[in-house]
Amino acid sequence: MTSTPRRPQPQPGIDKIAPYVPGRSDVPAGVRLVKLSANESPLGASPKAVEASRAMAEMIHVYPEGSSRVLRQALGEVHGIDADRIVCGFGSDDLLHLLAQVYLGEGDEAVMSQYGFNVYPIITRGASAEIVMAPEPDYCADVDALLAAVTVRTKVVFLANPNNPTGTYLSDAEVRRLHAGLRPDILLVLDNAYAEYVTADDYTVGIALVDAAENVVMVRTFSKMGIAGERVGWMYGPAHIVDAVHRIRGPFNVSLSGQAAAAAAARDTAFTATLRDHNARWRDWLRASLSSNAIRVLPSQGNFVLALFETPDIARAAFTALRDKGLLVREMHSYGIGNGLRISIGLEPDMRGVVEVLTEFGALGAQD
Repeated sequence: MTSTPRRPQPQPGIDKIAPYVPGRSDVPAGVRLVKLSANESPLGASPKAVEASRAMAEMIHVYPEGSSRVLRQALGEVHGIDADRIVCGFGSDDLLHLLAQVYLGEGDEAVMSQYGFNVYPIITRGASAEIVMAPEPDYCADVDALLAAVTVRTKVVFLANPNNPTGTYLSDAEVRRLHAGLRPDILLVLDNAYAEYVTADDYTVGIALVDAAENVVMVRTFSKMGIAGERVGWMYGPAHIVDAVHRIRGPFNVSLSGQAAAAAAARDTAFTATLRDHNARWRDWLRASLSSNAIRVLPSQGNFVLALFETPDIARAAFTALRDKGLLVREMHSYGIGNGLRISIGLEPDMRGVVEVLTEFGALGAQD
């Protein structure tokens, strides 16, 4: 006879989930914090987005429009896509969770690359499915490895492009090759959280692929564009997937101010271009300034770089040296990259400060 549990029990697999660990936000007392650990916009938000958010202040007693219609219309106009095939959410994480709930279940598998965004295992196991990690040679997703990881149980493939935390990416041709190798019943999720920062000529966000296929969705966010605090994300996909996600999403899952701010941010393409240009300049400068025999900095298409040190101990000491000066970067233990530090692109003084501290620390070594 089976005994009755003495308290509510979580579903099987929940205890396997490693909780998401955000970047630290603490520095020594009396030291000014420069937060370079969360990939936030160094230029803040679009002034138009700030104004739109403020305009909603006297409306907080009113429920937001349930379908995020105004935001979807703005996205449709800016990106030239059908607004009816857009779903908005409480950040892109919300939409990733919904996709996992809809398309994964017990006995299913989801495939991701080895150093992919660590929310994917959380949402997969939360849906009672298992995650399968494909190896990443040299910190970049590999199409052949991803396809080799697919089994009869595979229902979803997650691809962060560009990837967090490495900053590496797959070209449009490689994404299409990945899709061509998948069964039609496997959902390919293109997580393009950093798309606004990409400068590579052979990259696309995948809109054409979504339009041509029945098993591809594109997920985006406004968090990296200056309104992280509003938590607004969006998804573009085939009508049947949009319909399925709508059936389980929260009825008011994007706030009134979030919808207004995001719509204004989407339309302020000049601010987005300024943000991209600032990022590209200092991302490339930081990589060139840090790259040496002692530090390897991966080529990045995001608003951050991943610096790889010779050992985890050296990376830990470098983190402490930066933190002591108020420059807070992100340690990579939770991604299995113990010798790595992810450094968000900030303002010019912040970037010069990082290089100055690491030079004094002695991590740069002899230049190549």
